[in-house]
Amino acid sequence: MKIKGYLYTISFHEDETDLCELEMRSLFPEDSISPTGFIESKLELEQSRSPFMKGRVDILAESESYHELLSVISEIGLKEASYKVVFIKGNGSIPFPDRKRMEREAGAYIEGAVDLQNPEQTFAVMFANGRWLFGYYHKSKSVWLEHQNKPNQYSTALSTRLARAVANIAVPHPADIKAIDPCCGIGTVLIEALSMGINIVGSDINPLVTGKARENIAHFHLKGEVLLQDIKAVMGAFDVAVIDMPYNLCSVLPYEEKLEMLKSARRFAKKAVIVSIEEVDEAIQQAGFAIVDRCTANKGSFKRHVLVCK
Repeated sequence: MKIKGYLYTISFHEDETDLCELEMRSLFPEDSISPTGFIESKLELEQSRSPFMKGRVDILAESESYHELLSVISEIGLKEASYKVVFIKGNGSIPFPDRKRMEREAGAYIEGAVDLQNPEQTFAVMFANGRWLFGYYHKSKSVWLEHQNKPNQYSTALSTRLARAVANIAVPHPADIKAIDPCCGIGTVLIEALSMGINIVGSDINPLVTGKARENIAHFHLKGEVLLQDIKAVMGAFDVAVIDMPYNLCSVLPYEEKLEMLKSARRFAKKAVIVSIEEVDEAIQQAGFAIVDRCTANKGSFKRHVLVCK
């Protein structure tokens, strides 16, 4: 069955707008979020990768009118052991009774048993970008929520939701990419990256957290290397580094120390995604990086800067 394209439904809180848009720009450089919360693309990505993706429709049929869409569906000749059809919100406002009717009407052209609880295949019908669409539907799983239940926690660690977005911004397409998190702490970013198949290693100068990071990674049956080392001692070459600038609840790093960290990153990484609670533009530029994209991630009154540097 030929897939014509992919439509991803997107959902985010108002204070996550900047972060979501930066992640989507990274994952889908040729596409953009529609005002009604979806992205249509030729790129096929696992829908559970992003904390902002709610599902993916693999488009099988499209038409300017709903009745023409039904005609196209009838010609495909779909056969499934068990299935259901769901209506996905796109453009426009379709009353609930009409949505349920459309689900039944589209499903009438599929050969197989209707199973609303545990179908082997789910299909979607929706109106988006000025036309009607029908296709396979894949609902996202909130994997990052499971990762909140780490055996070791740290008060200033990134949330798993933010960590997953940062991992995607750093490595949107993992093939042949070698990444490092040289200030990995308890491994929050490492867990998200490893769970998405990203080739990443971690390290940290603090011996109190490296063991905890390894334990957290193993807890989710993931495999990843965590070294005890200063960022200034990192050897080798990496395509990208993720650096959550260290701080505690009472203080932040002196400027010179931040600069030395960033200079070290410039030495071993072609690209860096830097997360900081304060402005670090001057130090980034002095270290030899250029800021190519950025956003702020807000949680209440607490703000983190996320900067993409090359």
